[in-house]
Amino acid sequence: MRAMVLDRSANIDDSPLVMREVDDPHPGGGEVRVRVSVCAVCRTDLHIIEGDLPERKRPIIPGHQVVGVVDELGDGCSALKEGDRIGIAWLRSTDGTCRFCRASRENLCPSSRYTGYHSDGGYAEYTVVPEEFAYRLPGTFDDVVGSPLLCAGVIGYRALKRAGVPDRGKLLLVGFGSSAHVVLQIALYRGYDTFVVTRSENHVQMARAMGAAWVGTDTADLPDKMDSAILFAPAGRLVPPIMAALERGGILSIAGIHLTDIPSLNYEQHLFYDKEIRSVAANTREDGRELLAEAAEAGVRPHVKTYSLADANAALQDMKHSRVDGTGVLLIDKGLA
Repeated sequence: MRAMVLDRSANIDDSPLVMREVDDPHPGGGEVRVRVSVCAVCRTDLHIIEGDLPERKRPIIPGHQVVGVVDELGDGCSALKEGDRIGIAWLRSTDGTCRFCRASRENLCPSSRYTGYHSDGGYAEYTVVPEEFAYRLPGTFDDVVGSPLLCAGVIGYRALKRAGVPDRGKLLLVGFGSSAHVVLQIALYRGYDTFVVTRSENHVQMARAMGAAWVGTDTADLPDKMDSAILFAPAGRLVPPIMAALERGGILSIAGIHLTDIPSLNYEQHLFYDKEIRSVAANTREDGRELLAEAAEAGVRPHVKTYSLADANAALQDMKHSRVDGTGVLLIDKGLA
């Protein structure tokens, strides 16, 4: 099969992903093989490629927002059959026995493994996944539109849960990339007054067009105190001004898997009056199922820009430099015939 392969970490602007013929994968026990239709790109892919996350496997095929069709079953599979359309997300496996798994907090499992990080992902014609970690996708989403929901959507959904927004509350989104533009649609569906801070002019225009109550480039310009906030940008320097913008009892949820160092916080200004900072560590499968159900009910439609598999470097470069409104999605068969 053909795949975009990373041999060593490098700046994405140097186009480190290389198209290569590799052996077709085959499922082990309890796994299914998927013929990949599309795979959305994600900032976590960028962190893996550029070495922001500890190296786990090289060479590696990235990609963890995968939609495709099951075409081979491993021993012991019973829930899925050949021809089923499924989605594959970031969380690939857990041990199922640790105290976190037993407490329905499998996102904290010390033995968790991740798609496109510990095992090859979806920047390829085929990939495999444990049957128990595959998602059935609502028929309301086609492959292209559904793919960003599998990480941008799911992680944004978990970040929204962690943000603890009160009924009719004021929610601030900082950064307006792939995940935030999905969260905005859910937030508006729930009736939250949603405010957006983003430095990119095209993202400013997009957030306004999508119905944000207010959009600007600096938290200092916000017209009111916020009940909750979600930080999507991987910039720790943004934490103090966000905390200063929160109302008493406000919660900041940090959605990224990677964040630069947070500067010193002033207790009175940033943390007093029961303010909280909460991180978001991956997601549970239940988060994924909840997100897919609510997104279908709310009519969520991710904005996408499509690329061929061979253009994966370009898709990630466009994401890094805020040249994509929404999510870049790789069409796996495009250009491979």
